[in-house]
Amino acid sequence: MKLLIRGGSISAGYGVIKSYVDIITEPLFNKGIEVINRSRYRETTFDGVDTFDEDVDSFRPDILLLHFGIDDAFQCVYRSEFQENLVQMIRLARIRFNPVVVLATSHILDNPHDMNAVNIYYRSLGIVASDLSCELIPVHNYWVSYLEENRIENKDLLLPDPRYPNESGHKVIAEAVLSGINNIFENGQ
Repeated sequence: MKLLIRGGSISAGYGVIKSYVDIITEPLFNKGIEVINRSRYRETTFDGVDTFDEDVDSFRPDILLLHFGIDDAFQCVYRSEFQENLVQMIRLARIRFNPVVVLATSHILDNPHDMNAVNIYYRSLGIVASDLSCELIPVHNYWVSYLEENRIENKDLLLPDPRYPNESGHKVIAEAVLSGINNIFENGQ
């Protein structure tokens, strides 16, 4: 079984030695799931659509995790474009090889203006997941719970540029993603 992750900077592991994708690879491999990461720094959903054939279709994964949003928000991709790009990728995947499609949000930001912008994309992920019957992993909710439970501040999980998590932040994302993937299997998808 193959899980392919396609996204931007965060899933590409920008700024860290060990990303959340690296962290989830071994436990999923032990469950018989090969993890393929086709994410790249600063790529948006436009890039995801443009490179779909070589980055996704050529691998024909059983599970497709789309992890876009932060780069789209900060590169001024309109919400409507973001949603339409996700829809295009999901429809192409379903027509060509019909994987389980998973969408994931990311972390929270302390700057309220930045967080308001990012929330638009997180809501869009929820809308697309609901409309197209995809799985949604609300990483940002898990992130908030983690902060509260561990009594730490958001900055403790971020690089100096708060758009990107540090290695501790990637561990939190890995926990959320593994939990979401495990739930998919428990529900028999």
